[in-house]
Amino acid sequence: MKDYKALSFIAALALMVSAAGCGDQNTSDSNDNNSSATTAEATTEKTTDASSDADVPEIEGYDLLWNDEFNADALDESKWNYEPHEPGWTNEELQEYTTSTDNVFVRDGKLVIKAIKSEKNGKDYYTSGKVTGQNKTDFTYGKVVVSAKVPEGQGLWPAIWMMSKDESYYGQWPKCGEIDIMEVLGNNVKTAYGTLHYGEPHGEQQGTWNLTGQTYADSFHEFSVEWEPGEMRWYIDGNLYNTVNDWFTAEKGEDEKPYPAPFDQPFFVQMNLAVGGTWPGNPDETTSFDKAEFEIDYVRVYQKPEYDTNVKKPEKTYREALEDGNFIYNGDFSEAEDLTDDVNWKFLLFNGGEGSAEIKDNMIIIKSENEGTEDYSVQLVQPDLPMIKGKKYKATFDAYADEERDIVVCVSAPSAGWIRYLQDTKLKVTPEKQTFTYEFEMKEKDDPNGRLEFNLGHRGSTATVYISNVRVEEIA
Repeated sequence: MKDYKALSFIAALALMVSAAGCGDQNTSDSNDNNSSATTAEATTEKTTDASSDADVPEIEGYDLLWNDEFNADALDESKWNYEPHEPGWTNEELQEYTTSTDNVFVRDGKLVIKAIKSEKNGKDYYTSGKVTGQNKTDFTYGKVVVSAKVPEGQGLWPAIWMMSKDESYYGQWPKCGEIDIMEVLGNNVKTAYGTLHYGEPHGEQQGTWNLTGQTYADSFHEFSVEWEPGEMRWYIDGNLYNTVNDWFTAEKGEDEKPYPAPFDQPFFVQMNLAVGGTWPGNPDETTSFDKAEFEIDYVRVYQKPEYDTNVKKPEKTYREALEDGNFIYNGDFSEAEDLTDDVNWKFLLFNGGEGSAEIKDNMIIIKSENEGTEDYSVQLVQPDLPMIKGKKYKATFDAYADEERDIVVCVSAPSAGWIRYLQDTKLKVTPEKQTFTYEFEMKEKDDPNGRLEFNLGHRGSTATVYISNVRVEEIA
């Protein structure tokens, strides 16, 4: 939820400001925290919901640290805080977070965070709720399990996420770290995101889990993260969809803090329902606030008796170029590969984009039915390109279209705040095949996760595009 730019695979979110404000407090960088002790069993007092412990399943290898089944008549303020904020506090969001029981209440054994639309000074006005466990249920390392159902509607943005208890310890966001357990956009309730933010410069790694035949607004789903000293794993309904073990934090111009900083200190769980903002966009006439409710059935935090904190940051691995020097695999489109997996080429649709892609006759054919609202709404990418500081690269490809239209090409950094190694470049494709060539110098720190993008959305055209002979090679 904090200042970020990209939800997985989305190249347009790198400058957002989070809903959490890691740097709202003193930003001193004291370095005598003792939170990375070998055992984690004493990181918080055990505070379980005794009225319903019998219904809480055991997990092998874990003890139940604390939980809330929301069986009381109101929010349990021994575990949760209301966190009020004025509109526009972050991410250009529209809502005022209040302490009102109209916005945060318990109903039928579930916590409900409700967004309400009203009018103030002749303009639309929105209120909603945010609850946090800061200074009440903080912990270091564990497994968080949350069952929740999200609202559907343009501009609604529910989230379950974690921030550090001592927001000043490693410095202002993103240096302090952020663990996003679940985010769903109300205009696309088939996709959930799990993200890790860290750094300076801002780094992030994200995974998505898409549903078919159902949505996260239809029923309750279980969202989980396993946080260990050297690795984090994200699950939805028991399905592992994101694993991260390579992160860092540092002051600008200084050496990185010892790994696994910043995720070696107590964090707390928080939940909120935002309205509008840089990522989801604002509500429109289709958004129904009668149903703008984020429901949470339970929150359960488990912890292993001990954690080995003697961990080392894994060595980065870099993709090898093919024999002809090309870092793009299947750049000649000789293999009709699966375009939905994370191997080589991937075709993506976001924010109203509709279309399809097919590899045929040594080219990829991209058809659009709806251009969507963003450049990346219709998108073809190839990830895992090795980008080495000081090296120069050349990207080349052939392209044409059924009729003249624009597309945008770039090389982005999904795990480095979505900065650009090859800047977003608009080009015009015509019914005549052309060869396009772009050279660029890598000026940032080494990155094994560069990503070539072809963005076909929001260009005023849905004309079919044909791309072939794609290369990215090192030239100096």
